[in-house]
Amino acid sequence: MKKFILILTCGLLFGCRGNSQKAVKSPAGETAQLTDFAVQKTDAQWRAELSDMEYYILRKAGTENPGTSEWLKNREKGTYVCAACGHPVFETDYQFDSGTGWPSFDRAIEGNVAYSVDYKIGYKRTEEHCSNCGGHLGHVFEDGPGETTGLRHCINGAALDFIPEQ
Repeated sequence: MKKFILILTCGLLFGCRGNSQKAVKSPAGETAQLTDFAVQKTDAQWRAELSDMEYYILRKAGTENPGTSEWLKNREKGTYVCAACGHPVFETDYQFDSGTGWPSFDRAIEGNVAYSVDYKIGYKRTEEHCSNCGGHLGHVFEDGPGETTGLRHCINGAALDFIPEQ
């Protein structure tokens, strides 16, 4: 019996496949390369330029508390840009109230968001990054408005700055 348990334990330990080498796909199916960004800075440079919260979210893939974003109820027309580099990532035309406590959009500005796979909480999620500097923005889920894209880009407000429409 001990031999059986030992063999079973070894099989479980060595038989599980890791996910760290899997190809990363966006919701549209393109493979993302998360090391090739136009804006490259040292950790010290990012720390000096960003607030503590912006650094935590954009550079360490943190998450702000739900309901705390100043952009959660923004109804002014304009463009959200990455708070780290100013790259446009979302338009208010596609913002909606998801009821989750984070600013939500049914689409990103095409080509301005990169994607990776995140298993940090035990299951697969699609993580979103600024395609210009690699800053962590949030995650995209497939439970958005069915009448549009069906996607919910759940974004940390501290990762965004807002530029009102002129």
